[in-house]
Amino acid sequence: MQRYVTEFIGAFFLVLTIGFTAVQGVALAPLAIGSILMVMVYMGGHVSGGHYNPAVTLAAWIRGATPTRDVGPYVGAQVLGALAAAVVVRLAVGETFAPAPGPETGTLGMFLAELLFTFALALVVLNTATTPATAGNSYYGLAIGFTVMAGAWAVGPISGAAFNPAVGIGPTVVDALAGGGTWRHLWLYVAAPLLGGALAGWTYLWQVPDARRTA
Repeated sequence: MQRYVTEFIGAFFLVLTIGFTAVQGVALAPLAIGSILMVMVYMGGHVSGGHYNPAVTLAAWIRGATPTRDVGPYVGAQVLGALAAAVVVRLAVGETFAPAPGPETGTLGMFLAELLFTFALALVVLNTATTPATAGNSYYGLAIGFTVMAGAWAVGPISGAAFNPAVGIGPTVVDALAGGGTWRHLWLYVAAPLLGGALAGWTYLWQVPDARRTA
């Protein structure tokens, strides 16, 4: 149970930070988002692995670092944390938010942006936080947070920079139910990150062939 609550807490504060920076139009939002992910990874990495992201959980499962029995509860906790954070933002400031592509972005561009940076994020997680060669390092949280920060600055105007199905689901559901949003792009924010996470898991197994035996 501690692992699942930790995943809920991490996803909650990640989405809460995304929400408050989004509705206030904070110029340095990627820095805030990367920083909160970094500290939440340090907070919960030793308890649950600090995924806070169904795509990362999928990558870790493919890699052999997350038991099958934990996949469903992890994803459920992450999505519930995202939903709760979106509700809190709505209650606190009276506004909703949701990731959305840039006005000139096509479906392919959005899909590729979400896929590639989720792939990068999940591959960084696997190589810094689960591999024997880097076991015990103190930089894994920085590496993970900086990956999200770089991705948010690089493709935020293109795809909205979710890189996380929970970030897509929670805010979109609350936004749509509040009457201000659409479900039209939700499938992209689920499918592209999950594919990116799966590709990262398979890539890691190619990079480190003995990974499953050392998980």
